[in-house]
Amino acid sequence: MSKGFKLIVPDNFKEFGNRVNNHINLIKETSQNYILDMELIRFNNGEGKCKLNESVRDLDIYILTDIGNYGITYKAKKFVNHMMPDDHYQDLKRIISAMSGHERRLTIVMPYLYQSRQDKRSERESLDCAMALQELERYNVNEIITFDAHNPTVANAIPNKMTFSNGYATCDMILSILSNEKINLDNLFIVSPDDGARAKAKFLADIMGGIKYGNFSKRRDYTKIENGRNPIVYHEFIGPSDLSGIDVVVVDDMIASGGSLISTASKLKEIGAEHIYLMTTFALFDDGIDKFNEAYEKGIFDKLYATNLTYVPEEYKLLPWFNSVDCSEKIANIIVNLNDGNSIKALLNGKEETAEKVKKLLKKI
Repeated sequence: MSKGFKLIVPDNFKEFGNRVNNHINLIKETSQNYILDMELIRFNNGEGKCKLNESVRDLDIYILTDIGNYGITYKAKKFVNHMMPDDHYQDLKRIISAMSGHERRLTIVMPYLYQSRQDKRSERESLDCAMALQELERYNVNEIITFDAHNPTVANAIPNKMTFSNGYATCDMILSILSNEKINLDNLFIVSPDDGARAKAKFLADIMGGIKYGNFSKRRDYTKIENGRNPIVYHEFIGPSDLSGIDVVVVDDMIASGGSLISTASKLKEIGAEHIYLMTTFALFDDGIDKFNEAYEKGIFDKLYATNLTYVPEEYKLLPWFNSVDCSEKIANIIVNLNDGNSIKALLNGKEETAEKVKKLLKKI
């Protein structure tokens, strides 16, 4: 049975939140604003607060937040500062505090999981992702919905009260590629750039009818750290030695510096790959896009498909090699089904449902 609900959308996800609001109206055949009126206020010394301009009493609340949005700025002490994940996470806690526990149920939709790259401990290291999840559990958050978590087993940090739901945007991205590119499945190969993305590549190959896939294996030098990372010293392809005339989709969960993805595309080009399409859930572009522009001009790859589940500057979206995949309808369906008390498993990662959509699209093509 449907219950009263509201969305809380800070500025870091405002455009996406508006899209979700529009889709919810279409799904429910309504015409109203589901986004709750609230303000995140910043003082001149850098401190902040949240003010809710509407009641949340006995409502199901869904907070949509993009902790990766570095395009949001604030002024403090005469300096202009770009919001970073820690700032967005602190604002999330301010929103929760402002509700004072009056909501009926609280769900956080955080597609890019906060501190997801620091999900395990090795020697004397912090365990930031697990600590954040436990903190949100203490704040009586009922469920957190994320996508392509770097390590989904971090959910073991919260085995009791808070539900951890990890989804995938694989279906949305591959449907976008198949709709926009002239691809013959008999002439297609799926590749993962490292061992971490191998399961994703296999999943994609399976839902597309069991086509062939391969992966690269990285060797790193753990005695060195360059730009916060252990440098890759060897990149080996485990797959055919000749891909002449074959189209390739390279699938990964995120682009950080982009070096690994460009290296993968370059090696595939060397062994004859015809067209190369890069596919990633989160295009972070930590080092900018110069190397992608250069690789595109050299013909190393054809297109990059990335979701709008985290921030990408508008000027990047206008580049000829970038395609943004809208996932707001997926999030809207997840929220509506949760609010109605229905299962959301198929919306998060249903293999059969995804395969059926791909099959229908291929027939249409």
